[in-house]
Amino acid sequence: MTKILAIETSCDETAAAVIVDGRTIASNVVASQIELHRRFGGVFPEVASRQHVLSIEPVIQQALEQAGLDHVAGLDAVAVTYGPGLAGSLLVGVNAAKGLVFASGLPLLPINHLEGHIYSNWIVPANAQTPPAVDRFPALVLIVSGGHTELFLMLGHGRYRRIGGTLDDAAGEAFDKVARLLELGFPGGPAIQRAAAQGDATRFPLPHPLMRRGEHRFNFSFSGLKTAVLNLTRQLQQEGMNPTGTQVAADIAASFQKVVAEVLVSKTVDAAREFGAHQVCICGGVSANAELRSLAQAACDEAGLPLYIPPLFLCTDNAAMIGAAAYYRLQNDPNAVGDLGLDVHANLPLAEVP
Repeated sequence: MTKILAIETSCDETAAAVIVDGRTIASNVVASQIELHRRFGGVFPEVASRQHVLSIEPVIQQALEQAGLDHVAGLDAVAVTYGPGLAGSLLVGVNAAKGLVFASGLPLLPINHLEGHIYSNWIVPANAQTPPAVDRFPALVLIVSGGHTELFLMLGHGRYRRIGGTLDDAAGEAFDKVARLLELGFPGGPAIQRAAAQGDATRFPLPHPLMRRGEHRFNFSFSGLKTAVLNLTRQLQQEGMNPTGTQVAADIAASFQKVVAEVLVSKTVDAAREFGAHQVCICGGVSANAELRSLAQAACDEAGLPLYIPPLFLCTDNAAMIGAAAYYRLQNDPNAVGDLGLDVHANLPLAEVP
């Protein structure tokens, strides 16, 4: 039995978890900063890093206590996110992890945040409504979050090939910007979804970007879609209509959400067919979106592809996914263990196979 304490501080969530054998959650603690950043309409990096400093020690202690551990002596390793993310935020988690391994002598496992999201699909939560992903490769993985929208072909544990990604805004970033434009609140994903539930997605048709086959077949672009929403709101204002905080905003939100979900699903299933994937995994904060989950399930059912999406609490940033990734990294990579010279990498890519 392998117990790993994992730490995640890549953005605005201070998180720690204890994961057993890469699949079972012994504890999972997340201290959210949403209320701190709501007034800014987005994450304020300096505020985030300062709050991590205040939260990191009690969050780690709570994770250990929930797992029935008095101290780190009952662990086999300490894992930590070292990138990508906000440098100041990452530093807090990495330094906390280095302090723990220096004092205990435990192995240090540096983990890529994106790989953590992928392995959120392999965790088996208590009372899970759907089964987790299985070792059936190749798998087509869509990572869709505030900072990332990328397609990877997963050839095996820890073996990835990037086949596409966003050329500008990530999907989650576009959600935040459109929500701000429509004055729906922060964070944008849940705000857009709430408004869209009361909206008519057919009232204001919006363009589907990069849907033609060709050079960018598996790439995404959401900047133009965001601009289309901006131009629409300006046009409505010129016509004497208020596009914010009204039924009009709900209708625009519904159309925007539908387009984003359709583009994501279409390219993901197309890629899965093209590369002979045996299953599809979707992960990241935007994978919590109900429209995306519904369209993805219907499309994968039609294509005869098993679909795996984590439960909602594992979609957003958490440390359980970092612990799961660390376990599989330790099992499959002899160079997985880091040292006290570990530094953070704000723009860390997910390493690909040659």
